[in-house]
Amino acid sequence: MEYFAVEGGHPLKGEITPQGAKNEALQVICAVLLTPEPVTISNIPDIVDVNRLIEILRAMGVKVSHPAPGTYTFQADAIDLDYLHSEAYWQRAAKLRGSIMLVGALLARFGVAYISRPGGDKIGRRRLDTHFWGFQQLGATFDYNEQQGLFQVHAPKGLQGTYMLLDEASVTGTANLVLAAVLAKGKTTIYHAACEPYLQQLCTMLNRMGARISGVGSNLLTIEGVDSLGGIPAATPHRLLADMIEVGSFMGMAAMTQGDLIIRQAGVAHLGIIPEIFRRMGVPMEIDGDDIHVRATDTVCQIETFIDGSILTVSDHPWPGFTPDLLSIILVLATQCKGSVLIHQKMFESRLFFVDKLIDMGAQIILCDPHRATVIGMERRQPLRAISMTSPDIRAGVALLIAALSAEGTSRIYNIEQIDRGYQQIEHRLNPLGARITRIRE
Repeated sequence: MEYFAVEGGHPLKGEITPQGAKNEALQVICAVLLTPEPVTISNIPDIVDVNRLIEILRAMGVKVSHPAPGTYTFQADAIDLDYLHSEAYWQRAAKLRGSIMLVGALLARFGVAYISRPGGDKIGRRRLDTHFWGFQQLGATFDYNEQQGLFQVHAPKGLQGTYMLLDEASVTGTANLVLAAVLAKGKTTIYHAACEPYLQQLCTMLNRMGARISGVGSNLLTIEGVDSLGGIPAATPHRLLADMIEVGSFMGMAAMTQGDLIIRQAGVAHLGIIPEIFRRMGVPMEIDGDDIHVRATDTVCQIETFIDGSILTVSDHPWPGFTPDLLSIILVLATQCKGSVLIHQKMFESRLFFVDKLIDMGAQIILCDPHRATVIGMERRQPLRAISMTSPDIRAGVALLIAALSAEGTSRIYNIEQIDRGYQQIEHRLNPLGARITRIRE
């Protein structure tokens, strides 16, 4: 077992570049199954979840080479479909929620897909109805073996394009249906589609491979099915965007430690409302081209109110609204601000349950219900105190890390594999900036 020992009270100062986007990586890596030709992708983060997906592809028969740091070439020209029936495959897939997007690509190219109930964060119910309903609209048959926890999808005669109106703008659901529809016969129209930047990147990459997708960036996608797709050459690889969740995490770290941090190549054009929400929390920042500078200040961050003076509410929305993955960061930041804020996590009913650790550290938080928490800022009158705590999921883990970085004393954070699932070598990247994080194995 490994844990972090975090000595708090040290401002972060310097420059940092965010890793490639985890959520984009999981989508575009699944897309390599759509073609027998080589596909090269760069800026892939070295994190647990992405590495797990790559290992699944290797075991499936995909040839994987790693010519440079962050760059991989995949060639799916000899897929072992029998592996999909194996216990080893089911166990690996069950550890990674992103494995669900293997289904769309396998179904499109091979007419069959199997997947065990995906795992991932313990943040509440994350339903898959949109995925499988969409596959059925495209002509696939769907079965679920409840005893084994195994999903089976078949389309032996191929998929047929259709019109579908999604009941939710699910990002992974939209990605899965796009992966399935690019090789379907005829035209597929997906309305109420997710339109976040990583999905735009997936569509752009597929179009480079020969797909015919229009409406990219909107909530209405039109996909003209093609017979086959080509590859992406090593000379001009598909490059992942910067991870917007890392960008927001670094902004929170800098503000919480009263540091002075420049986030280079932050992908500002793809951040949506994220910088504005941090401004509403009183974070002093400047945007210069594609860089974000969170400035050091001795004053306390002042949380804005609404025009009528009522308490600010920060809630999650589909992109370009505020991503749910950063609500935990805003919640922690608010504990040391001046003013109060209501955090409304609409999507997941267990994602706010980490606030008991913050309360133990001295934060003033009222957990109203599983979806809402009110934070009363302490204006830095008293620092958070160090405690031992356990990370329940990726984003809560980093929120607890931010709290520990600002706390008085040395905190311990257990279950740090959750942090490793989404953040690449986080201690090695933050310690040169002034953090004091030690990874200890018991």
